[in-house]
Amino acid sequence: MPASPLLCVMGPTAAGKTDLAVSLADSLNGELISVDSALVYRDLNIGTAKPDFPHHLIDLRDPSEPYSAMQFARDATAVIAEIRARGRLPILVGGTMLYFRALLEGLDDMPASDPAVRQQIEADAAAEGWPALHARLQRVDPALAARLHPNHSQRIARGLEVWQMTGKPLSEWQSGKGHGGLGEAPITLVICPKERSVLHTRIAERLEKMLSAGLLDEVRQLWLRGDLSADLPAIRAVGYRQLWAYLDGETPRDEAVQNVLFATRQLAKRQLTWLRRWPADGWLLTGEHGELLEAAHCSAPIWRQFARDVGRQAEEGKPLTQSKSIAAALTEAISASLNS
Repeated sequence: MPASPLLCVMGPTAAGKTDLAVSLADSLNGELISVDSALVYRDLNIGTAKPDFPHHLIDLRDPSEPYSAMQFARDATAVIAEIRARGRLPILVGGTMLYFRALLEGLDDMPASDPAVRQQIEADAAAEGWPALHARLQRVDPALAARLHPNHSQRIARGLEVWQMTGKPLSEWQSGKGHGGLGEAPITLVICPKERSVLHTRIAERLEKMLSAGLLDEVRQLWLRGDLSADLPAIRAVGYRQLWAYLDGETPRDEAVQNVLFATRQLAKRQLTWLRRWPADGWLLTGEHGELLEAAHCSAPIWRQFARDVGRQAEEGKPLTQSKSIAAALTEAISASLNS
């Protein structure tokens, strides 16, 4: 294989990214790099569907220790160099799109946090409640407020802090040109069920498996530690935040479980919104059982040929049905792309 490129496997939660990436790693002499803001934390295992196959950048932090997109970009850059030095292919796999952006495109320059300003905001929240501060944020940064739950304290506080320090909405800081980034164009693939209903079914089935595997007990062990709170990024991860509210006595158990399901669907919706704007070599659209039905949005000639082959097999009633067979077909297209 020519000099090692960078391969990205993206997709919404429960889309089958990990299985495909594992098969690609086997086929392409690759190593996997997790691009997931929850998998970086130790002791978050069941609710994050932590994989058994080796990944870099998993279990980096205790749940009490926040981890940022900028830290991910630095760590991933170092790991990519190490993998390439071993003569292997770095494969980025995950659904945290901000992490992908931080690594590949860089992030906007942001003002540093001001402890005095943050302390005043938190004092206001203690007196008025976070929904009141969310309403305040709505007046000065409606674009950011529209994306946040009225109790999303960490991000509401940051939005108000940036406004008070600079007079410029955080959403405007986030819309500028990123600085940094790898400065290279990866081969990017998106895997996703063709029908939204299939994705919703997978999300529901996976949640049931997680609950049966002891997800609530896992969250309870974190809750019993006594040094963690719902404001920490680790505990704000989907599934943990909603079950934490149940353990805090804020919601009944059944309601908390339904909140997990709803939040996971909303996460998938946000991920798809990001992905539709992301330049990709192709979308792998799958069916109810994970079979490859279509390769869409393929632009380069090599990927258009791959799309035609996939479509022909599906029309003949012989779609690729396993991650290994899909990976084998992709390997041919990737290798051809490298040699073009």
